[in-house]
Amino acid sequence: MFVMRLRALLAVALVVPSIAQEAAFEVASVRPSTPADRIIGLFTYPGGRITITNYSLGAMLEAAFQVQPFQIVGGNAWVQEDRYSVMAKPPASSQSAKANPKNSKLPPNDEQCRMLQTLLIDRFHLKLRHEIREGPVFFLTRNNRKLSLQPTKDLNEYPWAGSVAGAGFSGDGMRGENITMGQLAERISPYFERPIIDQTGISGSFDFRVPYPFDKEQPDIGVSLVACLRELGFKLDSGKGPVKTIVIEHAERPSAN
Repeated sequence: MFVMRLRALLAVALVVPSIAQEAAFEVASVRPSTPADRIIGLFTYPGGRITITNYSLGAMLEAAFQVQPFQIVGGNAWVQEDRYSVMAKPPASSQSAKANPKNSKLPPNDEQCRMLQTLLIDRFHLKLRHEIREGPVFFLTRNNRKLSLQPTKDLNEYPWAGSVAGAGFSGDGMRGENITMGQLAERISPYFERPIIDQTGISGSFDFRVPYPFDKEQPDIGVSLVACLRELGFKLDSGKGPVKTIVIEHAERPSAN
């Protein structure tokens, strides 16, 4: 059934010459980052305000279109190398102006993503093409082991997964807080350089912790992740599936605000 739906989807794959969005920030600044910009991150605040520090255009496109690095193609080297900082505020009439995120690390909502798309297209003179291509994917599924998940302790906690030590995945194991299986699949997909589609059938948010011993001289993050997934009660099945792709046809460095 999935294959039939996939073929139907690919048969009507969306290919458009540009992507235009109606939602827009009321006030926004985009500038090259400086040595004083020590933090790297995207943060959301009450009133719909967002700040972005030390992000490349490629990374901002990932956030705006909610895709992974391997889903963006095209553009010159500076698209991934140059770093920018952004401050933006939505109009008072927008739904986002009523937003009150409990944690500044929470990702932007759908309207804020559309506003960020508009901002990037305008300031970087972007011409983009949106395609759905058939490509290699992994499916996150159940194995025959008992699930090693605990109900989340705090539903207001930032949904997160990373190493046991508390940073990005490093091969020492896997820890998660208030995270759904769909979010976990998305979180680990960059390490496999292909989309991971959640087919576990498990709803809700969970906490977990799976230590994994490894060779500290030559840690293999992929091996660690697969082993940790196995201990959690999951496995990765290789297959073909739809891959949303953003094609950069044109981009320019932004002028001064």
